[in-house]
Amino acid sequence: MTADLPRHPVRHVRNAYVDRARPPGAAERAIMDLAAFERAHREIASWPGYAPTPLVALPGLARRLGLGAVMVKDEGRRFHLESFTALGGAYAVKRLIEERLAASASAADLRDGRWRAATQNLVFATATDGNHGRSVAWGARMFGARSVVFIHENVSAEREAAIAAFGAEMRRVPGDYDNSVRIAAEEAAKNGWIIVADSSVGIDAHAPSLVMQGYGVTMAEIDAVEPAPTHVFVPAGVGGLAAAVAAHLWEAKGAESPRLVVVEPIRADCVFRSIAAGEIAAPLAESDTFMACLAAGEVSPAAWPFLRAAVDDVLALPDAAAADAMRLLAAGRDGDPPIVAGESGAATTAALVAASQDADVRAALGLGPASRVVLFSTEGATDPAVWRETVGRAPPPVQAP
Repeated sequence: MTADLPRHPVRHVRNAYVDRARPPGAAERAIMDLAAFERAHREIASWPGYAPTPLVALPGLARRLGLGAVMVKDEGRRFHLESFTALGGAYAVKRLIEERLAASASAADLRDGRWRAATQNLVFATATDGNHGRSVAWGARMFGARSVVFIHENVSAEREAAIAAFGAEMRRVPGDYDNSVRIAAEEAAKNGWIIVADSSVGIDAHAPSLVMQGYGVTMAEIDAVEPAPTHVFVPAGVGGLAAAVAAHLWEAKGAESPRLVVVEPIRADCVFRSIAAGEIAAPLAESDTFMACLAAGEVSPAAWPFLRAAVDDVLALPDAAAADAMRLLAAGRDGDPPIVAGESGAATTAALVAASQDADVRAALGLGPASRVVLFSTEGATDPAVWRETVGRAPPPVQAP
């Protein structure tokens, strides 16, 4: 059944510390809870162009893998940014502007320039592998502020141009993502800028918490799926999206939650190593990977309590697995609709294919004919040149949800 699917090794670790039977405490709820997710959903749903991204059924792939159902949450169709990160960075910018103004300024009022005298002097800074920076720059421009975005030496010129198109001042720095995070925080402190990081490494957790609250909109959009999924696969990076999914499931469903599987590159396996150790692992010296937006060497401390308490498993994959999954999704085999997934977006499909073909990992995850799996495809062709080179043709125009 899977003989003509690409095969790749997959590393698996089971979380020995998961405890969703324990409800989140005050410390966790101060970062994220259902009320915070609902507030973010109300706010983001009021923005022009908002629509829930689709949950795309892939019955052909499900049959091929011997599973009951496979569904892809296609975040490549999120606003016009083609990534789930549109939800987080821009939402944090909006909330932080409200806090600075000490007023409840509506998104419409900010877009119309009614607060321009105050917002034009606000500068939001962030570091990014690509997608998060686009969200911060888009949010800053939409709400009348400015942005400075730090990118490291491995970020492609196409991703840099996509961020700059939203009016961001771009600063390229040496080293990897983690170094760009440190430099952004230092420069923000020096210049009085407002940092909007997706990781709380070295900074206060407030802004990263707002970012994660925005990410929770993805779960609000699939809450009503019936029959309920048995497994949810989500990419890692610094852990923000995975933590938002974990927090939502932990509080809303507790011990009745679907199995939550986090996916990351072997070359940037910060969540894998941390779950294995039961504590945040030491930063990686190098985390460059083809899955560019997952190139994180250290878990965000703000995300960690949710990952440790509510993630069941972590899978780590070689870069080649993501490239093969991009081609598989783009091809639309066995009658499945084609999906445009970027290098990081294809990671969860790559993980499901690899795990389904490894007898030990398949059994450990409880995958079988009754399994209904939701895969988060977190980005579309956010680097069109890489997608073209990998798939062999230009990406099609993005379709609205």
